[in-house]
Amino acid sequence: MQSTAVILAAGLGTRMKSALPKAAHKIAGREMLVHLIRAAEPLFDRIVVVVGPEMAALERLAAPHEVAVQRERLGTAHAARQAEPFFGEGPVAVFYADNPLVSPETMRALLARLRQGDAGLVLLGMRPPEPGRYGRLVVEDGYVTRIVEYADATEAERAIGFCNAGGMAALGPDMRDWLSEVGNANAKGEFYLTDIVAIARGAGVNVAALEAPYEECLGVNSRAELAAAEAAFQTRARARLMAEGVTLQAPETVFLAADTEIGADTEIGPHVVFGPGARIGAGVEIKSFSHLEGCVVRAGAVIGPYARLRPGAEVGEAAHVGNFVELKAARLGSGAKANHLAYLGDAEIGAGANIGAGTITCNYDGRAKHKTRIGARAFIGSNTALVAPVTVGDGALVAAGSVITADVPAETLALGRARQVLKPRKR
Repeated sequence: MQSTAVILAAGLGTRMKSALPKAAHKIAGREMLVHLIRAAEPLFDRIVVVVGPEMAALERLAAPHEVAVQRERLGTAHAARQAEPFFGEGPVAVFYADNPLVSPETMRALLARLRQGDAGLVLLGMRPPEPGRYGRLVVEDGYVTRIVEYADATEAERAIGFCNAGGMAALGPDMRDWLSEVGNANAKGEFYLTDIVAIARGAGVNVAALEAPYEECLGVNSRAELAAAEAAFQTRARARLMAEGVTLQAPETVFLAADTEIGADTEIGPHVVFGPGARIGAGVEIKSFSHLEGCVVRAGAVIGPYARLRPGAEVGEAAHVGNFVELKAARLGSGAKANHLAYLGDAEIGAGANIGAGTITCNYDGRAKHKTRIGARAFIGSNTALVAPVTVGDGALVAAGSVITADVPAETLALGRARQVLKPRKR
């Protein structure tokens, strides 16, 4: 039987004070909705995202998965009902896009608990450090008897530390039946998904709760809560990297993207930031205050300090990118070095080449970008401007202070500067 994940993402997020839908806000460079989609993809046969009307941005983020539209915002049960045509007969799990950090491991455990067969409905629960105004899960003899909202709870119930985290799973036919029985006889006139607990219990069905790590269950309804979720993600991601053999000299100062990949025995100094799309090989050294995004760094390379690798940068094995060097859509070959104060954009740089301090590739003519090619073992002297399109051959040497506007053949010395003139001082 096919399994289905339903992600409720129709919320406007008015407390975010943003023109963006709440689920489109990012944690670690990835939209909250996409965090949940990526976690669910390895586990569920079908993913359905429920969005509100005129949320084309979320529909694009959901692709290629199914999308259902909640035309009227009448509550969470009403939102889940929009996905009914996709339920099937197998397990259906419902998650909230504003609880974006639920891990694949927790999703897998939720499905496994349902498949045990003794409970027809399984809820995600958590134990927050400060339970505050969360709904409490009342458990008797191992099963949930009810969810008590804080406003309705007695003092004894408010003392319960086990709280509702929002997610749940049941078989498709059961979920369909229970949703059809949810009413809206409440102060807001809305259909609440949590009401299916009482409906299931009334049908004689056991309701179980799976405890998930609190850090995975953080809800995001404001900018402050978004920052808290970002911090939780970073803490978890740093711990994972260190467990995989990466050294973080000052972990709390290193910021990772959701898709950052770093090989074992890499050492990362303080205040390093990884944007989306960074892939770092094994045994790399990344020094302080470097920023890497959309780049590939091969094994044994040295980056920084104060280096910037922009999208399309590729640094070969044992190559060096030093302080205040910026690479954009540039490939630095194995063993090549650009150690100081250089800008290399739209460039191919061969193995073992040396790029002197102050070198720039002049890649933009005001209308289009052009390529600079520097051969293997070439030596580019300090303060050189390479006006693209231009090629410097293997083993060529460009004198310091040159402006190179024409190709330089292999094994050739190029001087593109005015001759030095000496004149005596007049008194």
